[in-house]
Amino acid sequence: MQQLSKEQLIELVLRLQRPDKTSRTSSKPPSTDKKEKRENSRPGGAKPGHEPHNRRLADNPDEFRDHVPSVCEACGGSFSSDAGRELIGEYDEIEIPPVKPYVIRHRRFACRCGHCGVEAKAAAPAVATTTPFGPRIHALAIYLKGFQALSYERLRGLFRDAFGLDVSEGALMNMFIRSHAGFEVEASKAKAIVRAAKVVASDETGVRIEGTNSHHWVFHCKDAVVHQPDYSRAARVVDDMMAGHVPEVWISDRYSAQQNHGERHQTCLAHLARDAAFAFQHGSDDLPLRFKLWLGKAFDLAQAIADFAASTLGRKKRELEKQLKALLAAPTRCDLARELQAKIGRARDQLLTFCDYPGEVDLTNNTSERTSLRDPTKNHQRLPRHVGRKSRSGRAHDNRHRTAQRR
Repeated sequence: MQQLSKEQLIELVLRLQRPDKTSRTSSKPPSTDKKEKRENSRPGGAKPGHEPHNRRLADNPDEFRDHVPSVCEACGGSFSSDAGRELIGEYDEIEIPPVKPYVIRHRRFACRCGHCGVEAKAAAPAVATTTPFGPRIHALAIYLKGFQALSYERLRGLFRDAFGLDVSEGALMNMFIRSHAGFEVEASKAKAIVRAAKVVASDETGVRIEGTNSHHWVFHCKDAVVHQPDYSRAARVVDDMMAGHVPEVWISDRYSAQQNHGERHQTCLAHLARDAAFAFQHGSDDLPLRFKLWLGKAFDLAQAIADFAASTLGRKKRELEKQLKALLAAPTRCDLARELQAKIGRARDQLLTFCDYPGEVDLTNNTSERTSLRDPTKNHQRLPRHVGRKSRSGRAHDNRHRTAQRR
């Protein structure tokens, strides 16, 4: 120890202070964590004195079944039908009634005139030239396909097993095609909201469309979400979606196609935190740990941002900027630390934008990754894989002659 230099001693202390690597402090999977033994641990289950929570009785039951004693347990005497009674308990039995298709047979007749002998035919009903499946079947098929992600084969099986209804895959495809007009109306509403928003967040992920590697883009603001499948991952998709609108703040990761779409930019700090954790786990320098601690301070600031006055928030932002400047200038001999330092340096003007928009701008882009689950409070425009896609040449697909990717 006495032979170590000051720098070596500092490095040794930092290494000894490093916490054990777990799924919380590194990129190791949770399965590698060791379960801690808890002292004075108590068995699970309800604790003494816990008030039970039972299912609430239905407000409007469909049927009542009264259970009345017929004889006295003490003397064996019979009770008359008009004997006084007291309600001592109520219980709900819940069941789904048998579900089967409701079929309306439309019959068309012709009548021959008794005066002139000419035959008059009744007008053909609409069902004679369109689909036999009603709007509820269309709505259920779209819901199960779009939100529950059932394949065509499983969707056919569900209609057959649950409802006794035989629906071909072609009939299902035609249901989705007939829904285009309704989707376009809602799509236009959602796009108009996003194209007028002050803050827009975006993300993209890989998907398979008709056996081809493609991309699922998400654009959202506080009031609307737009899901846009496309074969391209280029910035052209963003330009087409935004139609010239430049929001005040754009939130995304560091992907190049997501850059330069807003007046200001907020880089997702969650992505950088994962990069810092990886560099800390696999690197040989303490710089990634220091970046990770700095990012932790930014997360703490964002969590309590509503509690700070403008002057306090400005001071805390300047402190973080000063600390970041020192970290970006710190020397390092680790390649992973150097790469992390360069990545954060390129985004240094995009890291603390959320401080200037308290409560309006999130410091991560995690909401974009979660919007595949529908939020009922927002206006969603979710294009199924067969609706409104663009081909590589920019022309819309004619779904009458294409088969959607089956999953």
